Amino acid sequence: MTGEPFRIWCNLLRRLSRSALRLEGIASAFLAGVVIVGGALSPYNGRNTPFRRIPRVMAPTRNDIEATRARLVDLAQAIIDERGGGALSMAELAARANMSTANLSRYFETRDELLEAMADHWFQPMVAIMEEVLASDLPPRRKMYEFFARRFLLLRAKWEDDPVRLQANVEIGNDYFEQVRSYIDLADHYLGEIIGEAMSDGAFAGLGVDETISLVNQMVAPYCALNTMVLLMDRLSEEKLARIIDAMFDGLSAQDRGARAVTGLRAA
Repeated sequence: MTGEPFRIWCNLLRRLSRSALRLEGIASAFLAGVVIVGGALSPYNGRNTPFRRIPRVMAPTRNDIEATRARLVDLAQAIIDERGGGALSMAELAARANMSTANLSRYFETRDELLEAMADHWFQPMVAIMEEVLASDLPPRRKMYEFFARRFLLLRAKWEDDPVRLQANVEIGNDYFEQVRSYIDLADHYLGEIIGEAMSDGAFAGLGVDETISLVNQMVAPYCALNTMVLLMDRLSEEKLARIIDAMFDGLSAQDRGARAVTGLRAA
């Protein structure tokens, strides 16, 4: 083949070769996980048009998600501190976080889920205290005192720092009790383990573990029940708590010492 037909044939081969190279580059780019934009997808214009590659957007990691959830919990707490629990809504939180409500739902689908995360965050220091006390080698009497006293001191510090804020959290807990029930159940479980150790040493004779948990909680309620604590805070002290714990270990049992034997009420 010579002359003009040969020249046309060579030009056609060159064009086909360039097209093959362009297709190969596109395939390689997609396999490498990049997006091909701009001139790479425009019609061939007779010049070597470079590929412009944009890195693939990576999905957020678990650490990123947890960090965002923690930030949202802090922002939700700030809303409650500033305007009370009634002001907390998903729309308000999304606005405070500079994100859409649809994006917020990726981290918390409902307000109840958000409140549960807030409860976990709020109670976590107290859970750590209980677990530390339970793992210690203290005798049961001292262990029970530490179990209540350390949490009381933590809550008293919160009250002294900002009583209004503590009261706002109490009100949220009252309105959404289901979100804090798991903490109460966990505290009772740990208390039951301390009581079991005490029973092995002869304390609380004749009582079952569940009955003892109920009696102990009633006797120390001002030191662990927030509603009662905030009302009596200025009358509570570690010294009084220690005396209550000693009284329980020295006298709490199933033995009838005369109180139940009285029939009817008698004037003094």
